[in-house]
Amino acid sequence: MNKKRILITGAAGFLGSHLCDRFMKEGMYVIGMDNLITGDLKNIGHLRGDARFEFIHHDVTTYVDISGDLDYILHFASPASPIDYLKIPIQTLKVGALGTHNLLGLAKNKKARILVASTSEVYGDPLVHPQNEEYYGNVNPVGPRGVYDEAKRFMESITMAYHRFHGLDTRIARIFNTYGPRMRLNDGRVIPAFIGQALRGEDLTVFGDGSQTRSFCFVDDQVEGIYRLLMSDYHLPVNIGNPNEISIRDFAEEIVKLTGTDQKIIYKPLPEDDPLQRQPDISKAREVLGWEPKVSREEGMKSTYKYFKNLPKEELYKKEHRDFSDRNRG
Repeated sequence: MNKKRILITGAAGFLGSHLCDRFMKEGMYVIGMDNLITGDLKNIGHLRGDARFEFIHHDVTTYVDISGDLDYILHFASPASPIDYLKIPIQTLKVGALGTHNLLGLAKNKKARILVASTSEVYGDPLVHPQNEEYYGNVNPVGPRGVYDEAKRFMESITMAYHRFHGLDTRIARIFNTYGPRMRLNDGRVIPAFIGQALRGEDLTVFGDGSQTRSFCFVDDQVEGIYRLLMSDYHLPVNIGNPNEISIRDFAEEIVKLTGTDQKIIYKPLPEDDPLQRQPDISKAREVLGWEPKVSREEGMKSTYKYFKNLPKEELYKKEHRDFSDRNRG
């Protein structure tokens, strides 16, 4: 029997690299694609040279062609943190629009099943809590975060158009805050920002009064949910995230306890359009996929902290790793 072949875009990124690991473990031939704007080859360095893995350095916003058959496509190419999509807004819009269009066309040509990585940001600053898949969202299309939010909303729309018009076999994962080893210290998201500050002996920066909430899902759980969604027969969006909600202020206190540091928590103004609440309703994932997260935040954070603590000191003190203080955090 021929080995199944899967294309994973954004393969050198945090989540993409973990997906490469998972699908290789499932016995598939994995083609990883990344333009390395935010990805890093070190994330897939352990896969290079493996006969079951192939890497292609390519920008999916240009024409995408893969020789041979393809069974599956995972479209995870996109800046995924505020510090990135505020720095490269045009590329963020292009990868959500042109990149998705190109990959849907490839899936149609190859008769492949495609799963696109959407986000909880399609809900914007939600007026419904927790957020379920039937909620249409509260998004500011012309605000600074709109380049990411609207790129993902367009991604969902065009994916459903291809499903309905061309009969394409599609899946849509709405991914909530995910964390774990291989996150970038300089990506501006809450967990690497707090841990980086703690490791450098800096005070922890909380925006607003810290009452805004997030729900953090460990990467192993996220990958399992994505795998189950791809292998399901469900084509509408599904929330994949951890419903265990915590305020940013309380989370900062957890980081201080985890790292054994004694830094103060300082407060700065809340960035524009920063969501005040973020908690997934995962009823659909439980029902359709038989999935729910298994890793506790305590267990996942220990693993994540160990990863960051073992990074070379020069990584911790790079200038770009410290540019998050005036930016939105996801």
